[in-house]
Amino acid sequence: MSQPASAALAAQQNDPSFVSVWDELKWRGLIHVSTDEPELKAALDGDPITFYCGFDPTAPSLHLGNLVQLLVMRRLQLAGHRPLALVGGSTGLIGDPRPTAERTLTARDTVAEWVGYLQAQISRFLSFDDDNAARLVNNLDWTAPLSAIDFLRDIGKYFRVGTMLKKDAVSARLNSDAGISYTEFSYQILQGLDFLELYRSYDCVLQTGGSDQWGNLTSGTDLIRRAEQATVHAIGTPLITNSDGTKFGKSEGNAVWLDDRLTSPYAFYQFWLNTDDADVIERLKIFTFLTRDELERLGAAVAAEPFRREAQRALAYEVTALVHGAEATDAAIAAAAALFGQGDLAGLPELTLRQALGELVTVEARQNTPLVQLLVDTKLTTSASEARRAIAQGGVYANNVKVETDAATAGEVALPGGIVVLRRGKKTLAGVFVS
Repeated sequence: MSQPASAALAAQQNDPSFVSVWDELKWRGLIHVSTDEPELKAALDGDPITFYCGFDPTAPSLHLGNLVQLLVMRRLQLAGHRPLALVGGSTGLIGDPRPTAERTLTARDTVAEWVGYLQAQISRFLSFDDDNAARLVNNLDWTAPLSAIDFLRDIGKYFRVGTMLKKDAVSARLNSDAGISYTEFSYQILQGLDFLELYRSYDCVLQTGGSDQWGNLTSGTDLIRRAEQATVHAIGTPLITNSDGTKFGKSEGNAVWLDDRLTSPYAFYQFWLNTDDADVIERLKIFTFLTRDELERLGAAVAAEPFRREAQRALAYEVTALVHGAEATDAAIAAAAALFGQGDLAGLPELTLRQALGELVTVEARQNTPLVQLLVDTKLTTSASEARRAIAQGGVYANNVKVETDAATAGEVALPGGIVVLRRGKKTLAGVFVS
């Protein structure tokens, strides 16, 4: 049987190798802004406390920005503290904040469905056992019974409009062409109410979130100070950007999701594998649990032999295994190798292969469609004559087998499931689905 969290924490702190969780978070670059640092450090390095982070169900999946918060929660729980994971069944009903436009509202039934999806995802990252077990909470439970009059009498009276207007998110919207609605303006009150409710019900004394939510985080600390004459804390993590200043996790407007139906394990792995040398060590600090010694070694490898991409492979494996499991990660690695002729395509699970091909140009074809035509359709060649020359020169492969004749058809080379991986040369790929 495991020892209580308080005893485990005391034993840990008596270990000469002990590093405080506050110092660990700072070293990993996870503290951008916080309430009183000495008090917060003392709280985190002392007896177990209860803390929370909120996730609004404004999509059917969490994304990489949410993963930062989930891993902060996991680190705090591993240090002995008790997590509350709040999924905003009520705040989700008023939509996702947008910097220059009104929130898009989602149907109530859809939001309720998304609450379940997010709760299932969150549960994979936290422990629900022992005396510092995590809890899932939903703010719809305490906001749904609250009337507008009760909200104004019991909560609204503690907020000062002048202070609310000074919040960065509010002032930015006030100065935009779209202005700001009362719904947007009052969101900070709802988030403050969440912190107050969790303080009263669970003795929750810390909220974590992104630094872009700092105004909303401090709405809760201010509300508790006014309503309960108590001091609580907040941590704002940095917004993760690439070394060139671009927003992390976005490519042509597409988020990288944690749900494998929206971003496949193969695509997820490839995203991390493509991390720039200038960013990879910082990503390893934030998104993995590798030790300082391991990260120092990988940093040296990046400096000495960047072409080996050892740090990127470590990052891709660690994060993909954390989110999707080791089996799916191994399958993604095997698929990447097989696509480029270094493994057995026929031995891959069909789903993994289809997911991998989803990252390439793909076309559909009949059994009797000539490969010459498919080379043109997939843009591996610009014409049928170029396709025939490429085949004659031995530079075309179908499912890693060299195409010997320009008379070959899709049905003759397809794998079970009707899949053809076309490759021209060593690195130019496309997929064909044969029916």
